[in-house]
Amino acid sequence: MATIYYDSDCNPDLIKNKKVAIIGYGSQGHAHALNLKESGVEVVVGLRPESSSAHEARESGLEVRTPAEAAEWADVVMMLVPDQVMADIYSESVEPFLDKGDTLMFAHGFNIHFAAITPPEDVDVSMIAPKGPGHLVRRTYQEGSGVPCLIAIHQDASGEARETALSYAHAIGGSRAGVLETTFKEETETDLFGEQVILCGGVAELIKASFETLVEAGYQPESAYFETLHELKLIVDLLFEGGLSWMRYSVSDTAEYGDYTRGARIVTDETRASMKKVLEEIQSGAFANEWLAQAREGAPFLKEQREANRRHQIESVGRELRDMMPFLEPKSAP
Repeated sequence: MATIYYDSDCNPDLIKNKKVAIIGYGSQGHAHALNLKESGVEVVVGLRPESSSAHEARESGLEVRTPAEAAEWADVVMMLVPDQVMADIYSESVEPFLDKGDTLMFAHGFNIHFAAITPPEDVDVSMIAPKGPGHLVRRTYQEGSGVPCLIAIHQDASGEARETALSYAHAIGGSRAGVLETTFKEETETDLFGEQVILCGGVAELIKASFETLVEAGYQPESAYFETLHELKLIVDLLFEGGLSWMRYSVSDTAEYGDYTRGARIVTDETRASMKKVLEEIQSGAFANEWLAQAREGAPFLKEQREANRRHQIESVGRELRDMMPFLEPKSAP
């Protein structure tokens, strides 16, 4: 049975007695920094001088320093920059300023698990990973609740690594919802697997393939969009609220029968074998090495695919339909 911590398991004062540097100010960075500040924690944001986020952070009432200045000042350093640049920022701006007894924190285990970062032995190394995007971490905190988090301890040099991490989780609102104990290995490998097989890769490919199948069969692209992408949110909301059983209870009997009789023809034994292959590539480090090598080259494949997928018909049809929906605030990727 998993170990889950809540507010009553945390000492809020531990993190308030430390100086915290948030390195990065993206989706997670802004939420962590603002939640910590409003919880009474002394916090600064570490950003490169040319960062476009520096003005935004200062406008929100946060102090901004360079990553090196922030790391030198802090007792706790939380790394919230993209995986592919984290190791360089760490070696240049954080590692030289880590002192015995400091805490190095992460919200994803990638760089520790795949040994892109090897911290000194006399510092605590821990993880608090919210299981939701930064805007949700921020919004739920402001509403008086929070987003569930994962906690993992990689190195407990002080003997208080877990207590400090739980105090941090309390300050960003995570322990209101629950903080589940895991390991850097488990968090990293399951997170990458989920992204690739279902949450991003699997869902995106299913959406595009089902849309293309309907359009090629002569159905209107607008109808295909509604059936294969727009309505997905309705199903995901039901899954979120009550799992597979609640979703199946909530849809029509026709839909439920089609689920049982046709779903396994889409996700076949071959699909499951491919999932296992993807997991093996994650576990072996092959995916991490591939991605980091791509990033060092400027991520040409990522940029090529990003542009190609933005030109897909489902995107142009979707933009037109979303503009007709007054209940939506349409979003567009830069």
